[in-house]
Amino acid sequence: MTATARTAPSAATTAAQVVDAVKVYGSGDTEVRALDGVSIGFPPGRFTAIMGPSGSGKSTLMHCAAGLDTLTSGSAFVGGTDLGTLDDRRLTLLRRQRIGFVFQSFNLLPTLTVAENITLPMDLAGERGDREWLDALIDTVGLRDRLHHRPSELSGGQQQRVAVARAFAGSPDVVFADEPTGNLDSRAGDEVLRLLGRTVRETSRTVVMVTHDPVAAAHADEVVFLADGRLVDRMQEPTAERVLDRLKAFDAPSGRAGVSS
Repeated sequence: MTATARTAPSAATTAAQVVDAVKVYGSGDTEVRALDGVSIGFPPGRFTAIMGPSGSGKSTLMHCAAGLDTLTSGSAFVGGTDLGTLDDRRLTLLRRQRIGFVFQSFNLLPTLTVAENITLPMDLAGERGDREWLDALIDTVGLRDRLHHRPSELSGGQQQRVAVARAFAGSPDVVFADEPTGNLDSRAGDEVLRLLGRTVRETSRTVVMVTHDPVAAAHADEVVFLADGRLVDRMQEPTAERVLDRLKAFDAPSGRAGVSS
């Protein structure tokens, strides 16, 4: 991509980041500040979970960081590219080439095989992809014996594994996952989360996941907590118990802890 864009101050150390991010919906009496001055970077080769109470801004943060929504003020970067400097065409190209997505609904095309669903974004872009990378990815997600099956012939967990493979197929800088286990039972969800963690380690890619589930968040390298549109805490090497305790603190009068490591 040939777009000219400003360079993020720490572009070399972040796969994606937002700086002084503000997102306002509505105006006057109906104004809602979904993000209120958030600055955070997501390092390469790390699995980060975003958590917070309902309405905390976690989904808005992911959507703005991924270029699916625009900021009211502040900046969002993927690598060194400022998303705010791109027109719609170049933003679409950047999302296609450098960002992967995994959603709660698997979003697979029922008439395509597993193999065709995995390579669909590249096929639509007229790109062949790296065959060696794709072969390694298929083995990582454990789908070698399912490549010629269609989604209806797969379990929910297997379908989400296809979606994970599709998200990584184009070798993106960062993969954003929005409640990726929300439609799965606990066993299948655990398999998908372990897969995301393993893919991060084995491919040195970056995953940013929005979740409400402390058990899911415990699979991440770090959890960041939002409340009222602000970054209020960070937790390294999380466990489900520690995350749950932190979430409970939001219900307490002193729940607005400062940012810590």
